Amino acid sequence: MVNNRALGIVALLAVGAWIASSSLYVVTEKQRAIKLRFGEVVQADIEPGLHVKWPVLNTVRFFDARVQMLESTESRFLTARRNALIVDSYVKWQVVDPSLYYQSTRGEVSRAEDLIAPRVDESLRNAFGSREVDKIISEERNEMLEEPQEQLDKRLREEVGVAILDIRLKRVELPQEVQQAVFQRMRTERNAEARQYRAQGEEQAERIRARADRERQVTLADARKKAETLRGEGDAKAAEIYASAYTQDQDFFNFYRSLQAYRNSFDKGDDMLLLSPDSEFFRYFRSPTGEASSNDE
Repeated sequence: MVNNRALGIVALLAVGAWIASSSLYVVTEKQRAIKLRFGEVVQADIEPGLHVKWPVLNTVRFFDARVQMLESTESRFLTARRNALIVDSYVKWQVVDPSLYYQSTRGEVSRAEDLIAPRVDESLRNAFGSREVDKIISEERNEMLEEPQEQLDKRLREEVGVAILDIRLKRVELPQEVQQAVFQRMRTERNAEARQYRAQGEEQAERIRARADRERQVTLADARKKAETLRGEGDAKAAEIYASAYTQDQDFFNFYRSLQAYRNSFDKGDDMLLLSPDSEFFRYFRSPTGEASSNDE
């Protein structure tokens, strides 16, 4: 009897444990969950925490609520001018409507990515097709992706139950077969631009030189004019001084002027003068006072 009672208790405990394990479930912060009854959704987007379900009747499906990243395969897009570009991109997405996500993908990540990838490719193809290469590779690239991201987010929330959080480009480059031709064209354009800048610089340099030469001529002319004016004023002052000196001591003035004439005449060693010895020019050589000697008389 004791053994039968013990076995009964163990059996009851085992059944209770099975019922508890089958009835209780936990949804973590990293998960989104839905409750099904024979495959039909009876409770969508269950909150994180401990919950109860009917064993056998109910099943619970869990989905990863974290942000997930889908990397696209290398794609070839055409720009507005029909230039081909090789593009690598990636998308960040997240489950926001567990019920719709389950209905559209059966909860499989691979099926969700199969639905997201072609839509992203189509959206990017349209964005590239309406722009030129220089706009795509410039700083406007992020702005270019904002509109596709917003449109895809709205569309996939309604169709798949996922949010498109971000679209980014990893690589944008020209196809190998056209890179050399494009680089040559860019080199030619840059050389032409450099020649234009160089010509503009030379033209500006000529203008600056011409202005400098003109200013130099004006400055020299002003300087000459001022010098001539000062020289004229000096000559007039010198003449005034000479006249004043002559009236004060005529003999000294004549003596001084003769000395100046001697200095100017004999300032070089090879000077030669053909004069008579009794010339008036040598009067102060014969007598310091300039008076005529007895021999001269």
